[in-house]
Amino acid sequence: MKILGICGSPRKEGSSGTLRLVETVLQATGCDFEIVSLRGKTISGCIACLGCVKDNICKVEDDLSPLRDEIVRADAFVIGAPNYFSGLNATTHALLERWFQFRHQEGNTLWGKLGVAVGVGGTMGHFPADEIEKFFLYNFIETVAKVSGQGAASCFSCGYGETCKVGIPYALHGEGVKITPEMTPDVTRQPDVMAAAVSAGELLGRRLREGHDRAVVTQKMQKIMMDKFQGSV
Repeated sequence: MKILGICGSPRKEGSSGTLRLVETVLQATGCDFEIVSLRGKTISGCIACLGCVKDNICKVEDDLSPLRDEIVRADAFVIGAPNYFSGLNATTHALLERWFQFRHQEGNTLWGKLGVAVGVGGTMGHFPADEIEKFFLYNFIETVAKVSGQGAASCFSCGYGETCKVGIPYALHGEGVKITPEMTPDVTRQPDVMAAAVSAGELLGRRLREGHDRAVVTQKMQKIMMDKFQGSV
């Protein structure tokens, strides 16, 4: 079994809470895995050209193209992204938009696979995790767990965090805030979050080793999706 981890954070390795959580989940699975960082990659959103309709292969040539085979080969996914304006950052959103290429003519390339959604935010990380779960659902991938944590918003390192009254440090700590390493959010100092990441990885690994039935998972996710559509009629 092979798991593909994708970290959508643009931050460097040492400063990305998203990457740390994705790695923690993957390491806890006990399965073979590969991790891909989207940092520095150029991935555009879907341009609605419909070039993928006949063969389920996106015709937009950018840094997603060489990742396609890895996505197809993976048995499961651990995808993490930072919170940008209570949603996904653009690169991660673009990546998942382009999974539209897998959906045509009952293309079941991703159907019935499993996933873990990871989100990190300056205040809350559940927004990007929820968005990733939504994209999983559209591809009939079951989200077996979601992990969210609080990371260091850019305001902690921009140079104006102690005086800017619309910044996260001021919002969290009030007038006269003095930024210190100890008060700067770090997922590795959040025991509940790290434990949740380990539990998510263990669950994902267990599900894979038990030989989950992709057809059964697909039917389950299709029903959830159809129920959502019925609610909009």
